[in-house]
Formats: sequence, C-alpha cells, structure tokens
Amino acid sequence: MKNEKNDAGQGQSNAIQINIPISEEVIRGLKVGDFVEINGTILCGRDAVLPKMVKMVEEGKNEVLLSLLKGSVIFHTAVSIAGIGPTSSNKVEIEGSIPGLSKAGVKIHLGKGALSADTLAALQTYNSVFAITPPTTAYFSSKIISQKVAMFPEEGMEALYEVKVEGFPAIIAIAHGKSIFTNT
Repeated sequence: MKNEKNDAGQGQSNAIQINIPISEEVIRGLKVGDFVEINGTILCGRDAVLPKMVKMVEEGKNEVLLSLLKGSVIFHTAVSIAGIGPTSSNKVEIEGSIPGLSKAGVKIHLGKGALSADTLAALQTYNSVFAITPPTTAYFSSKIISQKVAMFPEEGMEALYEVKVEGFPAIIAIAHGKSIFTNT
C-alpha cells in the first residue's frame, strides 16, 4: 500500500493504492475513513448471485469460484449499458452473503449503506472490510477497462461479472470492528 502519482502524474495522490489480489497485510493496514483506489479485476454481483455463491462455497463444489474469491473485491452492483453503481448492501440477500464470502477469501465488500453489528463482527473475524462509494455511475464507468460475465449468465445484468478497473475510488467504512455508521 503506497500513495502513487495520479493519472495526470501531478504530485502524490491522497488515496491508498490497492491492487487485486489483496493480501491480509494490506487489509490489516486499513482504517475507517481511508480513501482507497482499487486496481485490478473486481467481481460485481448483487441479490440474485451472492446467495448462490455462498451456497457454492459452503458446498465446496466450485474450485473456479473459490479461486476467484481469494483476495478479491466484490462490488454490490449490477452491470448494465448505463454502467455500474452501488446498490444497498444491507439488503437481506447481500448482507447475508458477506460473512460466508469473507470466510472464503473476499477482502473488500464494496457498496453503500450501514451494516448490522453481526456483519461488522464477521468482517473483523475474517480480516475483511466494507468500503462505500457514492452513487456516481458515470464516473465509475470511466474507470472500467474491461468486463465479462464470470458466472450465472441467466441473471442478465445481475450476473456475476469480472470488471477490470483502474483507480476505482472507495472509502473504508468498516474495518477491524469499527464503523463510520456507529460510534464503535
């Protein structure tokens, strides 16, 4: 984790540069309020696919999925022609997937909204964090290098996508038992 020159090459960026796959050490170094820029291939999924992924992980039946999750980032979004933007992460299907996917190796869950104390505890247990993004679909679209369906194509724009990004912005909202949404 280091600050690097911004796209224009002008001085130092205030953002922590995070490259995927993400190590345990990088996550341990993050704190609530850190501004990060994510580089690499993120996974994009929401209500339709996240519970399916948890079930597959629990059954241990899909080595491809398990390898995708190690050190990964999951963005709670659908992918459409209009671009990508966060959906509420505290929806039952999405928030319910966070503990199982963290246990399987996901390091950053990316979305919006406050999460429960139980989810905060699960993130801490598995050395994972939750980062938030503002709903800025047009800006995010400018950070996408490529995209492809990874799994569940029958879900259309809610399929699991692999989206390669550069300089994708986020703010760490929950880390190591602390949250910007509460006084903890």
